[in-house]
Amino acid sequence: MNPGNRAKLIASLTLVSGLVGSVFMNADVTSSVGRYELSYTDRAEEGDPPQVAIGIAMGALRGLFVNYLWIRATDAKENGRYFEAIELARQITRLQPRFPRVWVFHAWNLAYNISVTTQTPEERWTWVNAGVNLLRNEGLRANPSDMLMHKELGWIFLHKIAGYTDDANMYYKRQFAYEWTNVMGDRPVVEPGKRDRPTVMAAYEAWIQAVVDAPDTRSALRAQSPGAADLLDAFEAELGEEAGYDFLRRAQLHTELERAGQLEFTIDEMGPKSRAFESLYQRFPNKDDWTAATLHVRKRVLIDKYNMEPVRMLGVVRKYGPVDWRLPAAHSLYWASRGTDVGRMEVTFGNVDALDFVNAYRIVLQSIQDLWRYGDMYFNYLDVHEQRAGIYFVSPNEYFIPTYGSMLEEVVKASGPFEANRRSYRQFSSGYENFLRDAIRYFYRRGDRAQAEYWFNQLRNFEGQNINDYTFTIEVSLTLDEFVEKNLFDAFGSPQVAVAEVNGALQAAYLEGLVSGDEERFRGLFNYATRVHGYFMRQQLRNVVASQQSGRMEFMDRDFTFVAGLVLTNVIGMLGPEEAEILYGYAPDDLKRYAYDAIEQRFRPAIEQMAAQGDGVPFEVMFPEPPGMEAHREFVARKIQQQQQRGVEGIKVD
Repeated sequence: MNPGNRAKLIASLTLVSGLVGSVFMNADVTSSVGRYELSYTDRAEEGDPPQVAIGIAMGALRGLFVNYLWIRATDAKENGRYFEAIELARQITRLQPRFPRVWVFHAWNLAYNISVTTQTPEERWTWVNAGVNLLRNEGLRANPSDMLMHKELGWIFLHKIAGYTDDANMYYKRQFAYEWTNVMGDRPVVEPGKRDRPTVMAAYEAWIQAVVDAPDTRSALRAQSPGAADLLDAFEAELGEEAGYDFLRRAQLHTELERAGQLEFTIDEMGPKSRAFESLYQRFPNKDDWTAATLHVRKRVLIDKYNMEPVRMLGVVRKYGPVDWRLPAAHSLYWASRGTDVGRMEVTFGNVDALDFVNAYRIVLQSIQDLWRYGDMYFNYLDVHEQRAGIYFVSPNEYFIPTYGSMLEEVVKASGPFEANRRSYRQFSSGYENFLRDAIRYFYRRGDRAQAEYWFNQLRNFEGQNINDYTFTIEVSLTLDEFVEKNLFDAFGSPQVAVAEVNGALQAAYLEGLVSGDEERFRGLFNYATRVHGYFMRQQLRNVVASQQSGRMEFMDRDFTFVAGLVLTNVIGMLGPEEAEILYGYAPDDLKRYAYDAIEQRFRPAIEQMAAQGDGVPFEVMFPEPPGMEAHREFVARKIQQQQQRGVEGIKVD
């Protein structure tokens, strides 16, 4: 056989083999396309740019065209042409929606590059939110099993919104808290004497379980609660809009106005839609109908608007702790942990190196740290609703302290060689050691020596300690008092440490000092909190661009008395009326003025009812109004007005 015929024979056999093989593999390829949703856009829609139509028309060659668009988008980004890069990325996601890195590229441009070119916090928040919505509501619907996109979405929540590197971060936090208060309603109330972790966890689980158990459809709601379905029908007929997020927002606003005693004074000032909504409360007076309707709408909004799974939210609470969904770190935890879950389901021997478990788990652990450091949050809903800067106050949430240690084994196992025992330095181990140091300081300065000793022993006996740190053994051989003093002042420049120290000391001053009648202990802890606050403000406060008078790291108000008053209000809110009366009675008048209105709102109805029945004294006897309340209210209003005008946190008013 001559060489030419031999070549033809080999080519023919190869062709036949390929055709035969394709017959056998076609079923597997087709099922894989369906299983992993690897479909492409096959038709242009009205409004699409010409490039999309060209790419679709190119058929099998569209990959080359997408590469061309990707090169152009990258070049535009590197040269600062961000809006052009956004448009090109949008075209790529239309042509190849299963291209995760383009979604990440697109969202990053929106949340980071475009946002910082704007001048006001409101504009920045619009672009940051656009980046979040793009990844969460579009990208992850097209790529529900992509670990990279989950990790990047978690990072935007944790770094851009929950963090303090952006000049407008406090505006982001207030807007986020407002939005998610509307979505989820009031968080569970922790009653005095029922603050142990299992009891609190059960309350938060029940909060989410009610949403999980809510009917999925309107017809199912009608079968279960006809009045609730009629209520939603009436809402849609009267207001001309679907019962979704806006229904929840209006219902929460009604609750907040009623709670503040302002509802009857504001109805006449409402617009026609708001008055129509308020009229529904007269037409549908059954509170159970409102509860059932709200839970159903809440479930649909979580699924349809936010692409979140209520049952997974319940799992997050059960696994990690009492998550407050008004905090951005709660959402970084949700999405990063979902990413590790889908990553474990998709991992194979061939793709294990491509899945970034290490960095995904870092976001999980950093989210837990953030929830411990800033997981107890108070903000003024009505201030944000009225577009005032308002109050945003965070303090540590001790219920997340055990979570970090319980996660460590899972994280180390998933991290492979990066956290292997043979390594002399492991990042997750180092992170846990620092986490425990923060917890020890917090409990120590709060006056809870038993908890401080417990976590100090956990640090001493930690088996995963880094062997390259020769100072560790010396450090943990100290007494608790020596250990705390050694670690304390070096860490004051860190916002999380400063917030924890100030709040821990103030809480201890009130609970261990005033409630116990120990004036000396109160003054010692109060003065300590004053020094830490002053040191932090001097070292870290710096003016920035978007909020011209507000410090980027200004996690606390500049006015220490304002901070101390808010902490007092928060502490009294955790007590029963008897303990609250003792604490209020011992507090100085300048702090009483901050707490009085909140105390009146919470305790007056019950106390007056008991007094009318002859079982107690009037409210004014238990909680006499401190002198200067009118001037104080004017001071706070003036402070908030200045914050609104300048978009700042914590202006000191002379």
